[in-house]
Parts: sequence; C-alpha cells; structure tokens
Amino acid sequence: MTTLHEGYFTAGLDADPELAVAIRGELERQRDGIELIASENLVSRLVLEAQGSVLTNKTVEGKPHARYYGGAEFADTIEALAVARAKQVFGAAFANVQPHSGSNANAGVFLGLLKLGDTILSMDTAAGGHISHGHPATLTGRDYTIVRYGVSRETERIDLDQVRDLAKAHAPRLIVAGGSAYPRAIDFAGLRAIADEVGALFMVDMAHFAGLVATGLHPHPFPHAHVVTTTTYKSLRGARGGLALWNDPALSDRIDYGIFPGVQGSVMLHAVAGKAACLGEALRPEFAAYNRAVVDNAATLAETLAAAGIRLVAGGTDTGLMLVDLSNRGVTGDVAAKALEKAGLAVNKNLIPFDPRPPEAPSGLRLSSNAGTARGFGREEFRRIAGFIDRVIANPADEALLGAIHAEVTELCRRFPIYAGL
Repeated sequence: MTTLHEGYFTAGLDADPELAVAIRGELERQRDGIELIASENLVSRLVLEAQGSVLTNKTVEGKPHARYYGGAEFADTIEALAVARAKQVFGAAFANVQPHSGSNANAGVFLGLLKLGDTILSMDTAAGGHISHGHPATLTGRDYTIVRYGVSRETERIDLDQVRDLAKAHAPRLIVAGGSAYPRAIDFAGLRAIADEVGALFMVDMAHFAGLVATGLHPHPFPHAHVVTTTTYKSLRGARGGLALWNDPALSDRIDYGIFPGVQGSVMLHAVAGKAACLGEALRPEFAAYNRAVVDNAATLAETLAAAGIRLVAGGTDTGLMLVDLSNRGVTGDVAAKALEKAGLAVNKNLIPFDPRPPEAPSGLRLSSNAGTARGFGREEFRRIAGFIDRVIANPADEALLGAIHAEVTELCRRFPIYAGL
C-alpha cells in the first residue's frame, strides 16, 4: 500500500535534480571559496539541522502558552528556550525572538514605540547606516520622518556634536545607533545622554557586533539603550532572523505587538529553533574564543591591507568588520568585487563616507573576518587573504592571474574543510 503521492515522505533532493544541482553548487562554492561578506557567516551542523527540521510544518501565532493555534506544546518549549537563552546571553530582562529578520525587528520596534510620522534620528546609509533605519526606499523611511546624522570628515567616526545639534533642532522621538558599514565602537553613553537631553528613546541595532557584545569584547548597549535589536546570522554565527531585547517592562506589550501582529504574522518556528541553537552555542566558552579570534583576525587583515597601501576607513576596525577605500588604487568597488569573486573571494562593494561615486559603482569594499574565522582561519591565513586582495585589485582584468589566485584560494580552503558528509 502506498500513500497518495508515493515517495512524498521519503524522497530527498534527488527527486528535484534542478534544485539539487543549485544547492550542491552553493555548498561547493562555500567549501572552496573565502567568504568575506560581513552579513554572512558559517553556521554549525546543529543550526542547519534545527532549521531543516519538521518544525517547518508547524504554524503558531502569539506568544508561548498564549497561541491562537493548538498543538503548540513543543513549539512553546522551543520558543521559550530561545527567549531564555537570548536574555542570558545579553543580560536582558525581556526578549522577542520572533522577527523574521533584523529589518523586521527594527520595523516592529518602530511601530510599537512610535506613532506614524514621528521623527527618527539615525545614521545616514552613506556614512555606514542601515537601510532599515529609515532609508527613503523602505517602509520605515516612508512611515516616519527621518533625520540623518553622519561622521566627521576628519575622523570618519560618529560626530556627537552633530548628533546633538540635529537632536535639538528636530526633537526626534527615537535615536538609533548601529549600522551596516561602521567599523568602530560606538559611544552608547554619549548617544544616550543626547537622547535624554531631548526626551527621546534610544535604540541600538548591534547586528554586526552582537557576538562581541555577548562575549564582552565590545561595549554593551545596556544599560544605555532602551531597546536593542540584532540579527542572529552575522556575528552570532547562527540562524537567519532577528530579535529584540529590552529591560523596561513598560515597553513589553508595545514591542511585542509591534512585531506581531504589527509587521509580521506566524512565527517561523524552524528559524526560532535555529536561534535557540546558536544562542546556546553563544553561552559556551568556545564562542568567546571564536570572537577573540574574529577581532584578532580582523586587525591582522586591516593591518596587512594598510601595509600594502590600501586605506582603511576610520583608520581600522574595533570589530570583525572593516571598510576599505580603493580611491588611490584606480579601481572602483564594483569592479574590484567582481574580480575578487572570480578569484574565489566573496566581498561586497560599499560606499565610503563622503563618497563622490554612486552606490552602484562606489569607492569602497566592505570586508569581515567572521566567516573565515568560523572555518578556522587564523592570522597567517588572513595575511594571505590580504595578499590575494592586493593582487586582485592591482590587476582586476587579468583573467590568468584571477584563475591562479582562485587555485590558491581553493587550496587554502581545503585545508580548513566545512560540512564534511553533506
């Protein structure tokens, strides 16, 4: 006797050859290429298995033990576990682990704490800010009045005097810190003082340094921030998604309702399980060692690039992320990124502060040590990576050179294998 669709519960990827080829191709790309994109990392087998589990089948809405659907016993256990671990990792009184992404976490917080049209003071994307903090192309940019602060032209760091002047002039309801391409530690206390001066709430988006915060290697947003958001797949080395953290119980209903039903519906329970897995990993001593290596490797990469004559925005990095300026090398970020990809190194083009060039062909590249460190690279390997980058941007059109470097990249990666058996 067979089921209605024979093989439905037993057939794997081989049943869909077109899809299988693409997924296996991506696996090989990750195995044999060097990942330097700051928005990416390499998760553990534990996270892969949690996200690829039968939890995909379950729909739940609402909070644990207060669901709109039945059959939620184990769903409640999993989400409660993720919440408890998030609070423990970051020393927060409250956590919401439901956001499908960091952008959803931000949008949910905005919707819960603000009225439509309220003023938000956030970092300009041209200075390293994130689009979900009010870029005009996004819903947050359309729903709220956005005022943007930048960085000092001299230091390329946040100019607190400018932030204070803008806050006094525009009386924002919310000040946002954290961004997408800002390599230096942020003065949370200084920004909170400005927020207090003008009666604003203060939010920190720590997506690119949450792992460092979790392990005491970066200033902690608490107790300065009223609310903190993050993704879980960048520096936390885990499941794709977001979360929100706060300490004031008066904010709880507002933030929770801002996320659901405010900006999204059902919980992606398989992703929440992946978050629980990576947050559990973040409580282990190995995660602290990983993050110390992230900082050391980023410093090594930055120093080696600088020694080769490549300028680092803001003079370097305090995190795993850095921004390089290619202006003096005669190549734009888009051309360099395409050439590096041909050589087996994945990066992204990026604007630099006060960039005279457009976003499509900017002057910079954004790099990160997160994924390379996850696969076991150390300082020696990151010195080699800096050498690869220098050679590629010196000759981005030399196909033979790019092929030769790609072979070196593959050889290096195979000394540090990932996902054996997949």
